[in-house]
Amino acid sequence: MKSQKLLDKLLADGELIRATAPAGDDLAFHHSLLCSLGLPRRPTVAREFMRQSGEGWLYVQAGAIDLGNGPILQPVPHGAVPRLALIWISTLARRSRHPEIFIGRSASEFLQMLGYDGQGHWYSTLRDQLHALAASRLQMGYCGRTVNETAIKRIDAWLPADHTRRTTWPGTLMLDPSFFDELVQHSVPLDARALHALRGSALALDVYVWLAHRLHRINHWPLWLPWRTLKCQFGQEYRGTHGHGDFSTSFKLALKKVLIVYPAARVAVQRGGIELRQSAPPVPPRTWFSVNAPLQAAHSASVNREAA
Repeated sequence: MKSQKLLDKLLADGELIRATAPAGDDLAFHHSLLCSLGLPRRPTVAREFMRQSGEGWLYVQAGAIDLGNGPILQPVPHGAVPRLALIWISTLARRSRHPEIFIGRSASEFLQMLGYDGQGHWYSTLRDQLHALAASRLQMGYCGRTVNETAIKRIDAWLPADHTRRTTWPGTLMLDPSFFDELVQHSVPLDARALHALRGSALALDVYVWLAHRLHRINHWPLWLPWRTLKCQFGQEYRGTHGHGDFSTSFKLALKKVLIVYPAARVAVQRGGIELRQSAPPVPPRTWFSVNAPLQAAHSASVNREAA
């Protein structure tokens, strides 16, 4: 019964997306390289995580955060929540045109941005993953260039309600300036309605943001990707004797969900892999340009002022 309700909701979201183009608060943004290389989807006891795709790679290193009484080691962020948190933090920075952003008056408000309800377990998940994300260090590389970044430069810890030394919700945070500059230059527009619809699956979110970035850049010839290539990019968590089969099954299920909320995507599952064809992006170029042009102008003016 629950799975049927989730499917019905997904189909309803897909119909809405098909009927109306994204606008205003429907627009979200994500770093282009992170569209191809996502965070781990499952918890890991390791203090580091590496993912590669072609010539691009992402290295995530866990860090520590001050919770009021000195540093506490944090895990590597994982799952759907830190993915959506990073996307919405990036989106708010794009909208405000400044690396210091307001992330809501409460945890409940921020959870609503991510598409989650106010049930208690989401608060603890968000707190744990937001702290892990803020503490983590990212390295990204592509074609001989390495970028060392910390996405969140400063955050006040979200402490228990009985802690009297500091508020329980940070309210604001500061993005690393270099990460913010990368967002200005290389962010990918996404449909927030699709992100909300896929919030229950980290793999579906990864597939959606990848296709949003990739499909409109394909030339007129179809692109064939075998399962082994896709597993290297998306499925290194699938191991063991049945790892290959388990991954292809999970990927096909995630792709089926993605195609419901990205109806313009021309993707076909075939024997041995999938075929991608050039498709319209989920956010029409005219919408993207109307949002991007003012931000680029503001960024250029800021750079010119600093140079002067």
